[in-house]
Amino acid sequence: MTNLNRLFRKRLGIPCDKVITFENLNAVLEKAAKAIPFENLCIVENRTNEITRENLIKKIIEQNEGGLCYELNSIFYFFLIENGFNTNLILAMRYNYSSQKWSTMGKTHVANMIKHNGHFYIVDIGFGGSSPLKLVPLNGETVTSNNGEFKVENIDSEHGDSIFYMKLKHKDTDWKIGYAFDSKKVIKDLSELNEVQKINTEHPESKFNKKPLITKFTDKGTMTLTDTSFTECVDGKSKKKEIDKQLFHEIAKRYFGL
Repeated sequence: MTNLNRLFRKRLGIPCDKVITFENLNAVLEKAAKAIPFENLCIVENRTNEITRENLIKKIIEQNEGGLCYELNSIFYFFLIENGFNTNLILAMRYNYSSQKWSTMGKTHVANMIKHNGHFYIVDIGFGGSSPLKLVPLNGETVTSNNGEFKVENIDSEHGDSIFYMKLKHKDTDWKIGYAFDSKKVIKDLSELNEVQKINTEHPESKFNKKPLITKFTDKGTMTLTDTSFTECVDGKSKKKEIDKQLFHEIAKRYFGL
């Protein structure tokens, strides 16, 4: 067992002797979402590094930090490979539902796509509070998790041949577009993600380069921390507290381990 496999299991609370199968992978996704926060601190603190296997291990496993989609799904990609899964990373175009427009930043979302028994599935632990927490098949079938309902439909668009939809629990009454991707185009080299990081770090429309954002799933909902507020969502009911800079650091350490 590699160091990555062993240490990643330790962070998720999975014994080293437990065999991870397709059938129990959903449980692993949920453990990952609860253990590793979605956060942008390295960007707002100006300490980003090149996206490599070694740097991901150091940041997410050794330093116990979280990350954005291109970091979280990349470290999970290596973990899936180590455990015998046939997986690839893909690039996707986010949809801005408030403006009803596709992102102008290009394909900056990164997810995993695995193949099992001839069928393909999206595996995504890096979509923040919208992460599906379960494998989502590319055949249009709806899956339901603690976070809502999700599906991928084969719809051609200028951004690919598939669209990821979501209907978040306690939030959405109708289906919303999450992102579009081309299932036939996979990331060939991890270095491609340096451009994704560069866009998220420098683009004026990036929502990750302006203020800190940390979110993590809990047993009954989510916790979200910004520089001005801390929000706990439990069974669909939100409790928001205004905070200052000192309290931000205290909460980041106490609730997110950062």
